[in-house]
Amino acid sequence: MLKPITWFPPMWAYACGAISTGANFGDRWFFVLCGVLLAGPLLCGTSQAVNDWFDRHVDAINEPDRVIPSGRMPGQWGLYVALIMSALSMIVAAMLGTLIFAAALIGLCFAWGYSAPPLRFKQNGWIGNGVVGFSYETLPWLTAATVMTGVSPNAPIWIVALLYGIGAHGILTLNDFKAIAGDREMGINTLPVLHGARPAATIASVIMAATQAGVCALLTFVGLPLFAIAIGIVLALQIGCMVRFVGDPVRLAVWYSAIGVGLYVTGMMISAFGLRTLTQPALSVM
Repeated sequence: MLKPITWFPPMWAYACGAISTGANFGDRWFFVLCGVLLAGPLLCGTSQAVNDWFDRHVDAINEPDRVIPSGRMPGQWGLYVALIMSALSMIVAAMLGTLIFAAALIGLCFAWGYSAPPLRFKQNGWIGNGVVGFSYETLPWLTAATVMTGVSPNAPIWIVALLYGIGAHGILTLNDFKAIAGDREMGINTLPVLHGARPAATIASVIMAATQAGVCALLTFVGLPLFAIAIGIVLALQIGCMVRFVGDPVRLAVWYSAIGVGLYVTGMMISAFGLRTLTQPALSVM
């Protein structure tokens, strides 16, 4: 129910944020490790539990073998798991300090707002995927960068974290191609439902490519051309895959996720190591 495979993006983003500061891990290893665990198994796991509970009727159509619609988790236990995980996440976040608690609280609010009424951000693919992209990539990156140094990250770190969070909007659209029929029936307006499969695939590809091109431009501007070239190579490989994906997105969404997303996150880490060389933070926040 907590879907461990989904924990990777926020954990990776948190690690990228910590690396991008150029700070010596030293005695910050505890915060890095606990922050990664908080971002992944706890907060992301919570978001999956919340989503499974409030999507149980949709899953009964799209994926009836899931733990709740199949009856393997009966009664209200799906909701109880979501509540217990939420409380545990906040307890661990509080142990790590005020800043991490505040960031975790924002992430938790987005997790519930994404799936639960009355907000239910996922009802609109533009809004819902934006919220998740910010929560999965931008928020953990910036939180880790701030925790590592005790100050607000410099402008390039802010911009790169925001760009990768926006790019994740396209990645999240990949998950929507497998559930078009059920989403349409239940009134969940994902991009494939709103625009059709091929236009949605094109939109997702453009978002992912444009944001990474923005990262390349930024790294070039701040004097890191070799890192920009490396990300450009990674992006070129993705574009080759995108061309095939757009041709048959329903069939190839899982294929592209396996290849394209791996290249995307590789670029994130390349960016993080490039940003390590820019170690002049801005306004102190701690």
